Amino acid sequence: MQAVAAGDAVVPVLSQRLDLRPDAEKKWDASIADVRKVLDSTASELWKYFPEHKLPPILIAPKGGPISLYDRGPRGEIQVRLDTGGMHWAQYAFQFAHEFCHILSGFRPHENPHHWFEESLCELASLFALRRMAETWSVTPPYPNWKSFAPHLKEYADERIDKAKLPTGQKFADWFSENEAAMRANSIDRARNCVVAVELLSLFEAEPKMWEAVSSLNNEKVTKLFSFKQYLEAWRRNSAEKHRAFIDKLAEHFSIELER
Repeated sequence: MQAVAAGDAVVPVLSQRLDLRPDAEKKWDASIADVRKVLDSTASELWKYFPEHKLPPILIAPKGGPISLYDRGPRGEIQVRLDTGGMHWAQYAFQFAHEFCHILSGFRPHENPHHWFEESLCELASLFALRRMAETWSVTPPYPNWKSFAPHLKEYADERIDKAKLPTGQKFADWFSENEAAMRANSIDRARNCVVAVELLSLFEAEPKMWEAVSSLNNEKVTKLFSFKQYLEAWRRNSAEKHRAFIDKLAEHFSIELER
C-alpha cells in the first residue's frame, strides 16, 4: 500500500474536543505526530455529527486488535487496539473508524443476539469515513504533501464495497433472510457485515447527521429472546425524536416495519 511522508502540518478541525492518544510506549513504526493526524482526521468525519456528546480520552495502540476494550486504561481512558503500523494510513483509518463507531454507540458487554448489526454499522463507519476523508484530503489534507494520497483512501473503501455487492438480481431483503441466522451465530463475519454496510451506506451518506442516532443503539439491555425487529424497536424508542424516521427508513431495507 502506498504511504506518504509528512510535511508542513495542517491542523484538522474537530467540532468539539476529542482527546486521542496514540500510546507512545508502543512501537508504531511511524511518527506519533503523523499517526495522531490520521486518527484525528478519521474521527472528525464522524465526531462532527455528535455536537452534544463528550468522551473520555481514547488510548490507542498499534497492535493487539482491532478491538475496543471494555476495561478502561490507567487514567480512565477508553482503550483501542489496532492491527497496523508503519505509514499505511488507509488501514489506520479503516480500523480506527470501526472502533470509534463502537465507542460512539456506547458499546458494552451483553448477550445481544443481533450484535452483528452493530458490527455492520461499524464497517459502514469505516467506509463512510474513508470516502469522506478522500474528499477532505483532496482539499485540506493534514499535511499539504498528503493531498496526493486522497484517491488511495477512496480506493481502499471502494475495493471493499465492490467485494460486498450482491449477485445481479438478488434483493437485499432476500439475502438478509438467507443470512440472518449465520450472522446471529457469528457476529464478526466481516464478509456478511460488509454486505449490510454497503446496503446502508447510501442512507448515511445522504443524511450524515443521522450518525448521532447510533449513540442510543445500546441504551436498552436486550436478551437472546429479542427478534431483530424488537431490537430495532428498542433502538427507536430510546432514540431522539429527530432520529426515529431515519431508523424507520433503515428498517425498511430489511423489509421490517417498526411499531410506533
